[in-house]
Amino acid sequence: MRVPFRARLRRRSDRGAVALFVAICAAYVVLVIALVIDAGGRLRVAERTDAYAQEAARVGGQQLDQAAVLQGKGFKIQQDYVRQAADAYLALYGLRAGEVEFSGDGKVVTVTVRADFRPVLLGSLGERKVTGKGSATLVHGVEKAETD
Repeated sequence: MRVPFRARLRRRSDRGAVALFVAICAAYVVLVIALVIDAGGRLRVAERTDAYAQEAARVGGQQLDQAAVLQGKGFKIQQDYVRQAADAYLALYGLRAGEVEFSGDGKVVTVTVRADFRPVLLGSLGERKVTGKGSATLVHGVEKAETD
């Protein structure tokens, strides 16, 4: 005995419709969680890169031009050694200084560091370079800091 097609359509239940909805919603929730976790990881890498750049600038800013001080020409940074000092510090963390810039008076050094960010859950979809920038100013003085 065959049941006509229209009769079969009327008797059809909604079984499985909720399961499909739950599967779609679950996939969406997993995607949102992955985005939140990886965005937080990227913020941590950016914060750490800024801290490394700041410390590399501080280390580089300690490279005082001793000959200029002894000759009475004032306090200046020995620019030839700044990159070496910054790279030596950053090598402890597997990084290198990207750009090293100096102010016109030679008392401020700015170091830019680039680090790779590899997401945990999104894989190669979210791989990016994170840039950190830090600067240090040469100050001197016995009782209080003098910047002149």
